[in-house]
Amino acid sequence: MRVIIQNKPEEVAKWAADYIVSKIQAHTQQSAAPFVLGLPTGSTPMQTYAELIKRYRAGAVSFANVVTFNMDEYVGLPEEHPESYHSFMWRHFFSQVDIRAERVHILNGNAPDLMQECASYEERIKQAGGVRLFLGGVGPDGHLAFNEPFSSLASRTRVKTLTMDTIAANSRFFDNDPAKVPRQALTVGIATVLDADEVLILATGYNKARAIRHLIEGGYNHAWTASALQGHPHSIVVCDTPAAYELKVGTYRYFREIEGIEH
Repeated sequence: MRVIIQNKPEEVAKWAADYIVSKIQAHTQQSAAPFVLGLPTGSTPMQTYAELIKRYRAGAVSFANVVTFNMDEYVGLPEEHPESYHSFMWRHFFSQVDIRAERVHILNGNAPDLMQECASYEERIKQAGGVRLFLGGVGPDGHLAFNEPFSSLASRTRVKTLTMDTIAANSRFFDNDPAKVPRQALTVGIATVLDADEVLILATGYNKARAIRHLIEGGYNHAWTASALQGHPHSIVVCDTPAAYELKVGTYRYFREIEGIEH
């Protein structure tokens, strides 16, 4: 595991955007096939999307030959609802770059057969050649996508019932009313994420410090689903100093020194 500790959230976003752009550029030079990118929603990646848009507008990257697969979507929320993840992605990213609409894949939380939708999603990822880079965030309780605590680390895309912690956290997007938050979501599984060639996790703020400690220093276990990244050969955690607050001093210094941030 590679851990990048930056001072501020904007530095996290810039590092992540630069890394994603470098991977797309390198792939474009080597292959005519689309670059397959996994994407999250939520507050943390918004700055990274803003940085990617800046780089697109500056001519540093094109998304015309990029295929995307989003991590999750609420069940029963209309796609046009402002808090659906379809709306989120088009509002904050897709509508501002040159990605082709037919290459955007987001789970359909209103599908007549949700189980079939999940199975189809796995098949679409497979047909695309697999995800090259999966960008993600981590919840305060260590969840990855909507894989809540005690989710199977061998899980695949499926329907998940959300915990009250997640509902309470997401209520800020629904007029601070937990009753308005959908109780279920479709989500890629932990094994789905781990199938990606690389996984890049973002974390900012003190409220993510406990999760980052368990992700990096804790045991590999389903109580903290993001800890599954410990077993991935190419996982990267990019966090700010507050998110690294609970790491041991030695752990903090080790990762800062190995990246040349401290000498």
